[in-house]
Amino acid sequence: MADRSSNMLKRPHAEENDLESQKRVRSNDGSPRAATPGSATPGTKPDVNQMLAAARARAEELKARLAANRPGATGSPAPPTPSASDRIAQLKARVAAATSRSAALSSQRPNTPTTSSYTPPTFSDDTSRARGGLDVGLHPALLGDIHQDIQRSKGRTPQPKFATAMGNQRTGFPGSERAQLDLSAPSLDELKSNPYFDPSLGTRNVIPKERHSRQLIFNEKGKYIQQAAALRRQAQLEAMKKKIAERARQAGLEEDMDTDKAFLVPAPPEIEWWDEGLVDGKSYDVIDDPSKLKIDTPDSIITIYIQHPVLIEPPQEKNAPTPKPMYLTSKEQAKLRRQRRMAELKEQQAKIRLGLEPPPPPKVKKGNLMRVLGEEAVKDPTAVEARVNREIAERAHKHEETNEERKLTKEQRLEKLERQQAEDAAHGIHVRVYRIDSLANGKHRYQISVNADQNKLTGVVILHPKLNLVVVEGGEHSIRKYDKLMLHRIKWQEMEAPRAVEEGNREELAKWLEAEDENGELKDLSFNKCDLIFSGQAKQRNFRKWLGARVCETDAQAKDVLTRGKMESFWNLAKSFKREV
Repeated sequence: MADRSSNMLKRPHAEENDLESQKRVRSNDGSPRAATPGSATPGTKPDVNQMLAAARARAEELKARLAANRPGATGSPAPPTPSASDRIAQLKARVAAATSRSAALSSQRPNTPTTSSYTPPTFSDDTSRARGGLDVGLHPALLGDIHQDIQRSKGRTPQPKFATAMGNQRTGFPGSERAQLDLSAPSLDELKSNPYFDPSLGTRNVIPKERHSRQLIFNEKGKYIQQAAALRRQAQLEAMKKKIAERARQAGLEEDMDTDKAFLVPAPPEIEWWDEGLVDGKSYDVIDDPSKLKIDTPDSIITIYIQHPVLIEPPQEKNAPTPKPMYLTSKEQAKLRRQRRMAELKEQQAKIRLGLEPPPPPKVKKGNLMRVLGEEAVKDPTAVEARVNREIAERAHKHEETNEERKLTKEQRLEKLERQQAEDAAHGIHVRVYRIDSLANGKHRYQISVNADQNKLTGVVILHPKLNLVVVEGGEHSIRKYDKLMLHRIKWQEMEAPRAVEEGNREELAKWLEAEDENGELKDLSFNKCDLIFSGQAKQRNFRKWLGARVCETDAQAKDVLTRGKMESFWNLAKSFKREV
């Protein structure tokens, strides 16, 4: 049963005349037996003609099957296979059709696109056949793609398939060409419409100039008469300003506009003072005439002798600070004190040996009285203790007397202070100029004057309704102390009640210097401030003493006070000073 079922699953052996069977009977040596029709024995040679005939018959049968499987095919037999001459004729016709189509496409306009409707692929047996082997055609599913590629490639040149040539070739779509780069300059309208174009840059080469025809312009009647009248009015106005300024100067008043004229540089002279002795004239116009020059003449100031100027000591040497002494460490100070005391003790001992001085009494203290006095302390300890206390008080009193004798008196202290201030001023004079918004507080005016007098400073205080100016000059040490007073110590925002004013004081007449306003309330000094507007050195003092406060109602009066010290320019500097925010 098992053998029978296994035989049924196997394919049966082919018969002698069965050509369609796929299983062949093996020979004794293991190779398949020949399946050619006929009664051929295993030991004979196969017939080639019979094999070719069988292959052709099989090919015809497959071809008929393929033709029957095509859509729209009928049961009619397949057309006969075309011969070689027919194939050559068909190829020639196709080449001629492709040539005519390419010529027609090239004759059309490049910008006019050609429209073509889609046509279903057509299959021809000559293109679908294989070139070798059994001459078997391709599968029908692959024929449509091949014919579409053939139709697309008609009328085109073959394209290379490698990367370099593909990158160099020009790409485009049928019926169009690549647009050329327009190198022409933009037109005038395009430039004017461009919001980023600046007509002031490069307009000569980019924008052509527009030519306009000149028009005749006639002067209206009375044009030059009006101009002459305007010039006369301007001259009258200038003359009136000069008259007003002259009257104001005579009356002692000066406006703010005149402060700017103080900074004007004067015009150069016709001839400089150092050239007056070399030129016979009052200007440099005569230097071209050799007879007007005093160079080689006997009365010329130029001689063969050399004049050596008198040597002047440099001013910076006297202003140089004195060298500071070298400070010793604590160990060095102790060593010097020990050596000095040892030398004094040896000198005293030598005098005692020679009998020049009596030996000093023993220095008895409560800590050494038993060791110094000995038996005497044991006999009467109360008397010894009283004696020791008395000696201690004597030594303390002697020490205090020595200190009092060494202390300077009031007159000596004042002399020493004046001497130090004079030495400080001898090293160089320093100048400071302060600008203060308001000095309505009497305490501030008192502090400014008293400290300047105590530090031996010279200068003046200008009291003005708009601003106040303090000019001081003195030695370096005194000026440094005054800087601390003006910029740090005085609280300029504070306001105190007014004090009684003595009779004859000029400040009593100035209403803007009073501490109270019209309503009887203290003035607000919250925005009051003191600024240092100038700091420098001077060759010598410009003021002989401290002038104190000077009330000046006008600018002319303030400049008149400063003119005594040749410092009138500081008033213009104070008025033009702008405080940094």
